Amino acid sequence: MLFQDRTAAGQFLAGELANYANLPDVVVLALPRGGVPVAFEVAKALNATLDVLVVRKLGVPNDQELAMGAIAPLGVLVLNQDIVNQLNISDEVITRVAERERQELERRERLYRGDRPILELRGRTVILVDDGLATGATMWAAVVALRKQEPASIVVAVPVAATETYEDLQGKVEKVICCATPKPFYSVGGWYEKFPQTTDEEVCNLLEKATKIYELHMVEKSKLGAGYGA
Repeated sequence: MLFQDRTAAGQFLAGELANYANLPDVVVLALPRGGVPVAFEVAKALNATLDVLVVRKLGVPNDQELAMGAIAPLGVLVLNQDIVNQLNISDEVITRVAERERQELERRERLYRGDRPILELRGRTVILVDDGLATGATMWAAVVALRKQEPASIVVAVPVAATETYEDLQGKVEKVICCATPKPFYSVGGWYEKFPQTTDEEVCNLLEKATKIYELHMVEKSKLGAGYGA
């Protein structure tokens, strides 16, 4: 399956998540940056609130696309021990890369969140969305961080994933929804016709737009509940 772009992928993924539409306890969390355009379409279709969970991949120094681990809020650091051992990556290198990525994580948190309060996730159903999963390191870091906030359940939802990663996540969260697990996989971007870098500006604009759409939905819902829709 080849997706036209992240918007089209999000619309397709939303169809797979239709059972979660209009449920008051559901919240959609996007992994920035590429996961935000996908999650925006999901949240809009489900009439759910949208927020971000900023996670940063720890790239191997000489190959930034290869993840040796990832970091997430609340001090979460997850390592791909196979990669670390195979490449003999020292603790000093891991610490240096993690500190650099921590600074970027905090910058994005400040930029994307602005004045918006952090959502209360305890007891809620959280749908974690990204544009795809290769090693799954960033998604797993997100799951570990999210567990600390005690949601009722975690649903990982992506348009495309490597088969091994998809299968590995099955036993780690309540549900994994994926539109395609092609073999051979190669890369996430290989399954999109258009796969440009998502910008900070695009992330901020989509989050603002999603908030307005959700608030409008809640106003309309309130009117119907008061009998105005009769």
